[in-house]
Amino acid sequence: MPNAKVLSEKQAIVAALAERIKGASAGILVDYKGITVSEDTALRTELRKEAVDYTVVKNTLTRRALDELGMSGLDPVLNGTTSLATAENDPIAPFRIINDYSKKLGERFNIKAAFMEGKILNDAEIAEMSSLPSKDALYSKVLGTMIAPITGLAVCLGQILEQKGGSLEAGAAEAAAE
Repeated sequence: MPNAKVLSEKQAIVAALAERIKGASAGILVDYKGITVSEDTALRTELRKEAVDYTVVKNTLTRRALDELGMSGLDPVLNGTTSLATAENDPIAPFRIINDYSKKLGERFNIKAAFMEGKILNDAEIAEMSSLPSKDALYSKVLGTMIAPITGLAVCLGQILEQKGGSLEAGAAEAAAE
């Protein structure tokens, strides 16, 4: 039986891990066996840019944290080398980055499992999430869609004004004179 100090340290690690997973909008468990230090450094740098928390985790402690949160369905993948990538803000970022590295590094870097907002994802859902653009790109598309009708109206009104023999500059000058 471990001494009280070691036991309390492990309990604190499990509690912190459970809190991290609970607060994450998404997370991915990865098998990283065989990657080099430079590859790991590049991966961590890219993940840090996107505010993704990436750490190597102990399987037993992670299993306990996941069990506390009701995600015991991930227990079977907790063996061998395991790292955990979690994101609080952009749930798509870890999927996109980890998937890219998985393709680059092949058998040395594999996605074991993933979860999003407490739900365990299957392989098809993981692949779908990995193919989505970043959160900022999605915001840009939405904004572009919202602005398109207004832009179209402005162009149309400008063309009508030019057909009537006026110009945008003359119309602005008249409006300023009034």
